[in-house]
Amino acid sequence: MELIRKGKVKDVYDNGSTLIFKFSDRISVFDKIIPVNVPNKGESVCRTSAYWFDFVQKNLGIKTHFLSLKANNEMEVRKYRVNESGGSKHWINFLIPLEFVMRHYAAGTLVDRIKSGKIKKEDLGMNHIPEKGEKLDEPFFEMTTKFEKTDRPLNFREASEIGGLTEEEVYKIRDIIAKIDRKIQDEVGKRGLIHADGKKEFALGDGREIIIVDTFGTADEDRFWEMQEYENGKIVELSKESVRKYYRDNGYYDRLYEARGKGEKEPDIEALPKNIIESTSKLYRTMYERITGQNW
Repeated sequence: MELIRKGKVKDVYDNGSTLIFKFSDRISVFDKIIPVNVPNKGESVCRTSAYWFDFVQKNLGIKTHFLSLKANNEMEVRKYRVNESGGSKHWINFLIPLEFVMRHYAAGTLVDRIKSGKIKKEDLGMNHIPEKGEKLDEPFFEMTTKFEKTDRPLNFREASEIGGLTEEEVYKIRDIIAKIDRKIQDEVGKRGLIHADGKKEFALGDGREIIIVDTFGTADEDRFWEMQEYENGKIVELSKESVRKYYRDNGYYDRLYEARGKGEKEPDIEALPKNIIESTSKLYRTMYERITGQNW
């Protein structure tokens, strides 16, 4: 097999008519690859995403690119063309070069943008500025670039142009994500979790059928909180957000985004300490069980 793409966390191999995703134990935050491996992370992301692909196909009738698990950290998927410079409204069988985010709570970078005034209460359909951790009145749908050096929020026109999508297709994707997220919350809520937000990616298949691809619903792409703690007024992060918090707390996040804002050289991201690596590895194993309800 030929390695055709080495991503932040997974490697993609050409397998003839299909692709093989090999999930590494690499970990990234803020579009930076941390120079450490987190044991069991790749297996957790692979098996969790395989669970959701199977779930949405069987229970929601949503087509996915997933074919089978080849190993605990490998999956075989359908192949779609990649056009990093943008799609065409006339193409079929291509990967939409966008990432789609649906937020159900005020958290992460959304809070930063609310504080800076880039996102206003009207954008969120609310009559007040939400506090960190507050449930939004309606899910907040966003689109960002996928193949640029750092993810960039897009307005509707930009997303349609770059993604090669019609207005109807954008709304259909939004509705599919909302449908999936409702089921995710239904399922993980049984095991005491809140699904706060998540990222998804799509392709257009034959007849421009919308197909969910890549990975989703894992502790990598999605934000999960402890439900009981939330009801008691405390947010306990149960996802990669705990690693992001480490870099926020030690000042790296501020240094990085200051450099990006000024167009200066970005500071190198330092390795995680051993105790954070160990706790993160345990978190990924535990979250596989709590998200899927299956034994590790």
